[in-house]
This record gives sequence, C-alpha cells and structure tokens, in this order.
Amino acid sequence: QVQLVESGGGLVQPGGSLRLSCAASGSIFDIASMNWYRQAPGKQRELVAGITTTGTTNYADSVKGRFTISRDNAKNAVYLQMNSLKPEDTAAYYCNFVRVTWRTTNYWGQGTQVTVSS
Repeated sequence: QVQLVESGGGLVQPGGSLRLSCAASGSIFDIASMNWYRQAPGKQRELVAGITTTGTTNYADSVKGRFTISRDNAKNAVYLQMNSLKPEDTAAYYCNFVRVTWRTTNYWGQGTQVTVSS
C-alpha cells in the first residue's frame, strides 16, 4: 500500500517562508501529475499548484509569484516552496499524486497544517 508522507508545515509570521515536502512511501509508476491542495476551515479544498511529468506547472492566481512547486521524479517527491506568506494562506495542505494507466488513481497525503499569524 503506497502512502504519501508530508512534512514541513508549521507556524510562521506574515512575510515568512515555509517549504513543504511530500514523498511516496513505496514505488508509484505512471504518475501524470503531482499537486498541492489546501483547505481552510469552512472552505472547499482548492488546488494550489500542480506539476506534470515534463515539468509544466500551474498555480492558483492567489499564490502566483509567491509559491514554487518542484518535483524529484527519481524520489517520487514533490515540494512546495512558499514565500511571502499571508494570513489567508493558513490552511491544511495536502499533496496529491495522479496516476494514469488504463484508469486514473488519486493518492493523497494526510495533510500538514500551515498557520500564518503574528
């Protein structure tokens, strides 16, 4: 059973930085994309950033220019560098791997809390 293990969340002041990491505990092949989602209390889960196998990235408008997603295919790992953090970035962050074979399978991490507060 493959699991995604996240790390790097925590409490940071506005304007600060955090780096989230997510790695698969086992081998996963045919991963089409790796993504970061977040969910704040009382709100729906939203896509923050995504990266494909070829390195194409996409970002939510609210984080463009502040967050950077990257991946290490050899390690089945994805990272999210978050700079210039704002209180509205406070949320639980989840990594997501999308595996495409003859069907599409989604894998999810357990979530890591990011709190931006002074």
